[in-house]
Amino acid sequence: MSTIVAVVKNSSACIAADSLTSFGDTRQAAEFVSDYDKIICSGNNYIGIVGSAAHHLVMQNLLHKHRDKVDFSDRFHIFESMRQLHPILKEEYFLNSKDEDQDSYESSRVDALILNRSGIFGLYSLREVDQYTRFWAVGSGAEFALGAMRVAWDLLDDAADIARAGIEAGACFDNSSALPMTSYSLALD
Repeated sequence: MSTIVAVVKNSSACIAADSLTSFGDTRQAAEFVSDYDKIICSGNNYIGIVGSAAHHLVMQNLLHKHRDKVDFSDRFHIFESMRQLHPILKEEYFLNSKDEDQDSYESSRVDALILNRSGIFGLYSLREVDQYTRFWAVGSGAEFALGAMRVAWDLLDDAADIARAGIEAGACFDNSSALPMTSYSLALD
């Protein structure tokens, strides 16, 4: 499924992702595919998406075609953007919004981390949005990454170094994550 992390520390920020894609039991390592980067750059935003491999291309296309509906500047605007994009995902991209669970709302089926100059935001399948103050991780390797970044937080001063510790832990212990990693850094407002 993936490991994606984001870190803010000392007025800088970094988002990083592993590079493994899998289809059932078949693993596509970075050495075999040219488009292994799981982070989408859209305007001043970096979006790391986990889940179905189809999400990445769909979200790239959606963010390009409907950029007028996208504002990821804060928690409320991310929610409102995803509320407007959800019907488009269903109509234009044939999103199957039905989950196995009986949730109160339709699922967008997307879990992601968004990093921009305002910080780190977690976006979840029911369009929930959280803002994180130090670091966070999503994906099947998230628990390993969170533990590694918690230890690295007190030892390292650079956001990119802390993010690397998270991705390396995810790639080491999660069978759905692998190196190499990709990462993007920026200065915070």
